[in-house]
Amino acid sequence: MIAKYAIYKGLQKPLIYRGFKGKFIYWGLGSLVGGLIIGGLIGALTSMYLGGFLTIALISAGLTYTFFRQKDGLHSKTRNTGIFIHPVHLKLNYAARKKNRI
Repeated sequence: MIAKYAIYKGLQKPLIYRGFKGKFIYWGLGSLVGGLIIGGLIGALTSMYLGGFLTIALISAGLTYTFFRQKDGLHSKTRNTGIFIHPVHLKLNYAARKKNRI
């Protein structure tokens, strides 16, 4: 008797967590941790209210930036428009090439 198993077809898809995909999950975590650390330091050095406000502002700004960068795609690349001509710097030794011919 042959058993049939369903094939999992999501192997090539990026990891998704709360709307963030692939590498942007780490960007979101970095903005959370960075906002907490910087806001905590500012709160410890100045006032608690300023630190709390900066913590919320930095985290929301970081997550917003990450969200909008994600719209460019996981593999966002610089897309240059125009025609690019690359110069060719080849030095051919014609005497050596003629010598090798028969």
